[in-house]
Amino acid sequence: MRTGAGRYWPVWIAVAPAAAWALVRVFGLDGGSLLAPLMAFTPYAAIAALLVAGTAAALRNWTAASVAALATLCLAAAVLPRAIGDGTESAAGRETLEVLSSNILHGKAEPEALVALVERLDPDLVAIQELTPPYVRKLRVAGLDRLLPERLLAVDPERPRLPGRGIYSRLPLRRLGAIGPLGLRTQAAAVSLPGGNSVRVVNVHPHTPKVGHIGSWQRSLEGLPSAGTGPPWVLIGDFNATLDQSELRDVIERGYRDAGDVAGQGLEPTWPQGRGDLPLLVTIDHVLADRRLGIVEYSVEPQPGSDHRAVRTVLALPNRD
Repeated sequence: MRTGAGRYWPVWIAVAPAAAWALVRVFGLDGGSLLAPLMAFTPYAAIAALLVAGTAAALRNWTAASVAALATLCLAAAVLPRAIGDGTESAAGRETLEVLSSNILHGKAEPEALVALVERLDPDLVAIQELTPPYVRKLRVAGLDRLLPERLLAVDPERPRLPGRGIYSRLPLRRLGAIGPLGLRTQAAAVSLPGGNSVRVVNVHPHTPKVGHIGSWQRSLEGLPSAGTGPPWVLIGDFNATLDQSELRDVIERGYRDAGDVAGQGLEPTWPQGRGDLPLLVTIDHVLADRRLGIVEYSVEPQPGSDHRAVRTVLALPNRD
């Protein structure tokens, strides 16, 4: 009877992909490549690697089991901290800003449901992606302008089906210039708070990282501003990226924290809600907050009619000297 690595060698057919996935994830080898879309599913790869390790151990192929176990540990080290978090902060004595991100699926989300969500959560600002001119009118009829009277829109009335963006706010807004090389797919504004603080907000929505668009997706994320100087930045929206893709991690390393990650809800999926029998799979909607801001609260909210769930975050501003 054969033993060791020779026992049930076909198990290596499963071990090799698990090991390769771990190497790509740990060393960030997916940058700008066709591997980028696959990396979004790393949490599931970690589970698969664990099953492969167990199978190899059951077959007593100890070499294969060891390799699969090491891959599992590497993937778990990348994924599990998102379910633990670094701990949210108290807002006591600090001015706060509550933001909500909503991708409305080319205007197919129920406008009354979105307005009801705004009424329930009472955010200071809502960043909307895939906004269309007809949907702007629907939101007005549903009462959003009454709740959030300040607004900056990036929609084209001449092309009503072209998805745009919008920022609605109860606080004064000032439009900022285009951010990054694909300004059409981003929107930036300065928000003035009652206590004299100012926050800069970018409504993010790059292309999906699929064949033909990976380069523009990468350039869009690379073009996002670095944090740490001037008024704090908040990047909010549908990034079409998860924390397992090196491009998004590179953005975070430029002075940000992911609110869901900090709150221990970084594995709460946001897409694809309502897509037939598909379960919610990945977390591609984010609030990235300047490290000078405190993460007070975070939640993921359902959106009837959309394929995305909304994300809400309460941020605490630094005390002014």
